[in-house]
Amino acid sequence: MSLFRDDGIVLRTQKLGEADRIITLLTRGHGRVRAVARGVRRTKSKFGARLEPFSHVDVQFFSKGSELVGRGLPLCTQSETIAPYGGAIVTDYGRYTAGTAMLETAERFTDHEGEPAVQQYLLLVGALRTLARGEHAPNLVLDAFLLRSLAVNGYAPTFGDCAKCGMPGPNRFFSVGSGGSVCADCRVPGSVVPSPQALELLGALLTGDWGTADACESRYVREGSGLVSAYLHWHLERGLRSLRYVEKS
Repeated sequence: MSLFRDDGIVLRTQKLGEADRIITLLTRGHGRVRAVARGVRRTKSKFGARLEPFSHVDVQFFSKGSELVGRGLPLCTQSETIAPYGGAIVTDYGRYTAGTAMLETAERFTDHEGEPAVQQYLLLVGALRTLARGEHAPNLVLDAFLLRSLAVNGYAPTFGDCAKCGMPGPNRFFSVGSGGSVCADCRVPGSVVPSPQALELLGALLTGDWGTADACESRYVREGSGLVSAYLHWHLERGLRSLRYVEKS
């Protein structure tokens, strides 16, 4: 029997029995973890209020084995709020739908429980903090998070130099299967011809150039979001359910 302590973001919850829940978290030290939280669905449970999606929490786990992730689910025995991002997110439809897509993305990119994914964890914490503060348009924050998640998982797209031969950009064509922008010689069937402004926007979101991103026109933001969605779908092999509800500017 062992106790573990970690901080994490609550990704989702599932009902268990009459009063319990299974809580899925992305933690700093143990990656994605599922744990049972007992009694949290009771009306008077303050413990349960801290374990809602979008919450950044410090959690104590009790495991019957020597490792946190084993044959059975550990128990979530204590929880302290670090940052209640959900309070500012769930009251705004644009933020809520963007945030939900972020949580789903983080879970999809951490499909092996118990494996540390520190970069993905830090990306999620930063993205939810930015989203809750309302510093930028929710769909821009989401696209930046999706692009950076792809990058830290080894799928970074290119929006300038050719993804296949390295020819200096800007290049006219874009292929999700080839890794991003491609030159005329490397163009493959199914390549599209996006506007230079949309590619500039995506490059800015990937690198954190918010001045360029915030000044971009709505039509190029929508075009860029379509490219991000297609690229993500290609690498995850199936799309995100939550993306269909995200507001488009």
